[in-house]
Amino acid sequence: MVEIQNSKHYDLEERTLGFAKAVRAFVNKLPKSIPNIENGKQLTRSSGSVGANYIEANESLSKKDFAMRIMISRKEAKESRYWLQLIDIQENDILEKERQSLVKEATELMMIFSAIMRKST
Repeated sequence: MVEIQNSKHYDLEERTLGFAKAVRAFVNKLPKSIPNIENGKQLTRSSGSVGANYIEANESLSKKDFAMRIMISRKEAKESRYWLQLIDIQENDILEKERQSLVKEATELMMIFSAIMRKST
């Protein structure tokens, strides 16, 4: 039973890492403009924080700490979605498809963290 639980944690750690890596690859393809550079920096930070806080939650010392870290992970996923929507892709259909995929993943991560929050309280 413990092995299955650890496997689930690991899968979500991998998923959040994959999200952060995909965001970085997306940001590197963006047209270089001052707004995109600034929004890209914010997006890069928030996307990395999703997984970093999830890892911290798994190492938490208390139930309260766990719940707080999960809440932060959810907040960072929501923030990532916001920054994705602000990015200017200059009507590039390929970048738009990639952005929509990342928005979908951020939304799914938010829902996963919301479910974890509900179950942990």
